[in-house]
Parts: sequence; C-alpha cells; structure tokens
Amino acid sequence: MSESEIIDFRSAPVQRKAASLAADCASEMELIEKTFVFVRDSIAHSVDCGGTAVTCSASEVLHVGQGLCYAKAHLLAALLRANSIAAGFCYQLLEFEDGHDPHRVLHGLNAVWISERQVWRRLDARGNKPGVDAQFLPNGPEQLAFTVHPQCGEVDYPHIFAEPDPGVVLALRSHSSITQLLPRLPQQLACPV
Repeated sequence: MSESEIIDFRSAPVQRKAASLAADCASEMELIEKTFVFVRDSIAHSVDCGGTAVTCSASEVLHVGQGLCYAKAHLLAALLRANSIAAGFCYQLLEFEDGHDPHRVLHGLNAVWISERQVWRRLDARGNKPGVDAQFLPNGPEQLAFTVHPQCGEVDYPHIFAEPDPGVVLALRSHSSITQLLPRLPQQLACPV
C-alpha cells in the first residue's frame, strides 16, 4: 500500500506513534487491536468533543488529536501501514438527522488485512459513545459503529479502496470549520463502485 499526501505514514510523527504502538506487541493481531483502540479512544471524534478544526491527513489528525470518521480512518490506515499491515477504506451511506431534517451521508471506516487468517476485516474507529460500540473482535462477528438499514435506503458498500474517496478528501480540504462542513458532508462516493 502506497503513501500519499493524506495517508502520510512515512511522516515522522506517524512513524514515531506507529513504533510506540508496536513496542511490546507479541503478534500482528495484538498490534492491530492496539492501534485500533488508540485511534478509537485517544483521538476524539470532532462532533462528539465539540471540536472546530477540520483535519484530513493522518499527521494532521495525530497532531490535532481529533477528526471526523473519515479523518480517523485516514490515521488508522497510516498507523497500520507504517507497521507493514495492509489497510484500506470502506464506506457506508447512513441516514443522519441534524435536528431539522434527515438526509444521508457517507460514513468512513477501514478494512485491515489479517495475514495469519488471510482475510480482510472491517474496523470502525469512529469513537464510542452511548449507542455506538465499535469493537475489534477477531474471533467474533464484525462489530462496527453503525448497523445499516437497507429498508431505509442505507447502503453498506462492500468495496475496499486503497485510497480515501476523492469526494471525502475534497469535502475535508474545502472547509475550514466543522460547522461549515457538517451540512455539506459527502452524500455519495466519488469513486465508481
């Protein structure tokens, strides 16, 4: 998996954090879990913490300590890739209510390649809160932040992308504050599926 401006896993801060996460890990599975838990629990979801900054690249997210689901997925992928673990990007289309009217928005998460089992496994480091309980359960069923309801028009895209969706990156890079971005969150994938 290659490095990019967004998944800048060769940057010094990302390399340092990846090395500290890898210290004392006895297995790839332990490293995946430790990295996932770090991003899920130590990097705040911008909306949950009342943050205002819009972050996009992995190093930005690490520096600021917060990001939306997409940005947290960028950091998780970069930290895993820095430790030679393949990671990609997945998306869901979810119904979102902003207090006035519901609309659908993309939600970003990751997939990680578990080499000892030769399988891709999805991870959602969005951040837990009441009603959201994402876990990495290597021996159990997938436990993502949100359950998709197809009968409501929600979509669980089955694709694993090597790079973040360009529409997501454009949205993050085009807005300087969370309040400006929230009404303009991506509502579809720019990448063909």
